[in-house]
Amino acid sequence: MAGKETTIPAPRPGVLKIRSHTQGASKVEDLTNPIKLSANESSLGPSPAALDAYHEASATLHRYPDGNQTALRTAIAQVFDLNADNIVCGNGSDELIQLVTRAFVGEGDEVLMSENCFVMCRIHALAQGAEVVVAPEKNDRVDVDALLERVTEKTRLLPLANPNNPTGTYLSADEVCRLHDGLPGKVILLLDAAYAEFVTAADYCSGADLVLSNDNVVMTRSFSKVFGLSALRIGWAYMPTAMLNALQRIRTPFNANGPAMAAAAAAVRDTAYADMIRQHNARSLETISKRLSVLGLHVVPSVANFYLIRFPQDCGMSATEACRHLQAEGIIPRPTGSDNDTELRITVGSDAENEAVLRTFETFMKPFV
Repeated sequence: MAGKETTIPAPRPGVLKIRSHTQGASKVEDLTNPIKLSANESSLGPSPAALDAYHEASATLHRYPDGNQTALRTAIAQVFDLNADNIVCGNGSDELIQLVTRAFVGEGDEVLMSENCFVMCRIHALAQGAEVVVAPEKNDRVDVDALLERVTEKTRLLPLANPNNPTGTYLSADEVCRLHDGLPGKVILLLDAAYAEFVTAADYCSGADLVLSNDNVVMTRSFSKVFGLSALRIGWAYMPTAMLNALQRIRTPFNANGPAMAAAAAAVRDTAYADMIRQHNARSLETISKRLSVLGLHVVPSVANFYLIRFPQDCGMSATEACRHLQAEGIIPRPTGSDNDTELRITVGSDAENEAVLRTFETFMKPFV
């Protein structure tokens, strides 16, 4: 129509502040089966029991899944000694973090996070129109004091990855409690414990004990790591009843699919397999750290299923060069994008994959040792 102004739909202002998440690389040119160590997946795969349950569930693909998630919530509650009524499952823990953010964060609020917080927490906050406040870390660890110093009247949510990524370090239970004690009651402490199953340290706490003794603590967990179900996108959260009631109002009824829930329930019950994965990870980290340290590389002590390598700034090499060298050998790591190009994160692999990484580094570092 003549004279009519031409317009197009405009997204919310916060959406335009978001930089799309970049996945870890999964391909190497001219190589069919590279060693993918860029995404912190389980290189040993899921429990055979989980695979059996997944295949069995395929017989009912024509039926909607159980929207109440009863079997999976019951399995989780029994294995971890929790209250099933306070558990909710979702399309990865990522979706559950998003639901918490949607339910409790709005325009003009602040979401406070540590500098290495899970990147999706920032994306979800900005999408709600919130401001993101970032606290620096200290000595590769979350700095509780730096976080508490940045709490304001506008703060509504503090997501905390524990263990953290890409450092693999963790806050002790005492430090998590100190952080929580310093927060106003209206601020939600969201404990992203995706790597909790790998931690063997006696002073670590995933946060489950804090949930039901407080009104403002949420813990999220993943089946993508120790349980090896990344492709199925399944996770869970544990939270106070009042918070769960709010989430249920916006959760879609079938947000977790049937085969994923069946596999997850079998996986969480197979505690012997999870113990094997945990032991393999701890043993591998010890070996990797020792051999890389001999080469003059700094490996940040990790309790997760990955490790962060830091190259000395005066040694004449960079993370980018090391990444190219690894990829030339068919190995895919994850550069962190650090300002001085000195950091590379690598997932713990199988014994053979780890050995391939170590031999490649020995070759790469030979001129500098």
